Amino acid sequence: MGDSFGQLFRITTWGESHGGGVGVVIDGCPSGLPLSEDDLQYELDRRRPGQSKITTQRKESDTAKILSGVFEGRTTGTAISVMVSNEDAKSHAYDHLKDLYRPSHADFTYDQKFGFRDWMGGGRSSARETVGRVAAGVIAKKLLYNWSQIQTLAWVEQIHEIKASVDKKSVDKKQIEASIVRCPDPETSTEMIEFIHKVRKSGDSVGGIIRAVVRNVPAGLGEPVFDKLTADLAKALMSLPATRGVEFGLGFDSVKLKGSEHNDAFVMREGTIRTNTNRSGGIQGGISNGEDIDLRVSFKPTATINFEQDTVTRDGRAVKLKAKGRHDPCVLPRAVPMVEAMINLVLVDHYLRNQKSRI
Repeated sequence: MGDSFGQLFRITTWGESHGGGVGVVIDGCPSGLPLSEDDLQYELDRRRPGQSKITTQRKESDTAKILSGVFEGRTTGTAISVMVSNEDAKSHAYDHLKDLYRPSHADFTYDQKFGFRDWMGGGRSSARETVGRVAAGVIAKKLLYNWSQIQTLAWVEQIHEIKASVDKKSVDKKQIEASIVRCPDPETSTEMIEFIHKVRKSGDSVGGIIRAVVRNVPAGLGEPVFDKLTADLAKALMSLPATRGVEFGLGFDSVKLKGSEHNDAFVMREGTIRTNTNRSGGIQGGISNGEDIDLRVSFKPTATINFEQDTVTRDGRAVKLKAKGRHDPCVLPRAVPMVEAMINLVLVDHYLRNQKSRI
């Protein structure tokens, strides 16, 4: 089953959108790391629903409860279990979906795989599952910073056709969090928010692109051949709901260049081997080269929209559906901490694996 992720630092998420709660079990965290529920809460608040006027209005406090693995404020080295209760699950809003399939959701595919599905909010296919990922990502983030001052920052770069201009070398968390859309370009941020409002009012939804940079990454993270850092990051990010693509460095724009234009020349800088450019996005041969990791993730428009759509029932009868309930007109503002969490989970796992690969 696909509920677990990672090798040496391994997480297993559990729970459904409209069940009693959601959470995560983390295996492989070293002992002695200072950790509190307040540490978890900051990132969970960035992910939670109802945080602004451009997100779903489901009201969840997403209050984290650490059930195990922490004693006197430090990790014990045993499994850490975190739970968040569901407080505002309105299951009755999904009664009309019991016997039909929502377009572009996981309803049909889950039914085909399991012969049975949780039709209340999508169950495990709901983005509510990501609560556990974000909680686990906090622990990974703390470990990475303690070990090598590794810092992961993500922000909304594009909504629909509105694209921001951001200096990825100088952008900081304060600039990102200053906007409810989490775009650090103030003028573009205002335009994005206005556009999302317009789309929401019409009953529609919209997608976009999140960009992320990881600073202070040591060279040597990644495993040949199938566990390349690019491959594991792509899998992690593509496992998030609504993702449609991941690219590193210049990504698909690389096809516009010749090899002589794309190659990153090696240079000596302050006694260290570095690259003069970073078109590879900080990863070469599937292994980090010491430059910033630079990547982008695309997200599709939210599948739940307030439009009448054609669909079918479980027995194949054609019907019309006009969805009810609460949803994000754009998932990107809440997806920023999810992207950061998945990147950090991959990096902490590879950091531990790298230590095991040397005598």
